[in-house]
Amino acid sequence: MSDWVSVDADPAHVAREREKARTLRKSAWWQRRVQRGVCAYCGRSVAPRELTMDHVVPVARGGRSVRGNVVAACKECNNKKKLLTPAEQILFKPVEED
Repeated sequence: MSDWVSVDADPAHVAREREKARTLRKSAWWQRRVQRGVCAYCGRSVAPRELTMDHVVPVARGGRSVRGNVVAACKECNNKKKLLTPAEQILFKPVEED
């Protein structure tokens, strides 16, 4: 998978967006989102402290730290997603055997 995903991150963009993400995490909007305690990817209910901010389009791939591009995700889903976009997540999803 890592051979297929190309990441040419602009360091200035990444630094700028990470700073914006820190500010966004402090917002009332984000706090309400996290208090719901639901992972955007798997739908499980988890303790709010167990949720992380995930960029749907990763910052390293040109994504931005804006409300429309961040979701609350459990640590397990966030770690699985890594630098993938939603379409790539579908492509790389393991096939379940019957």
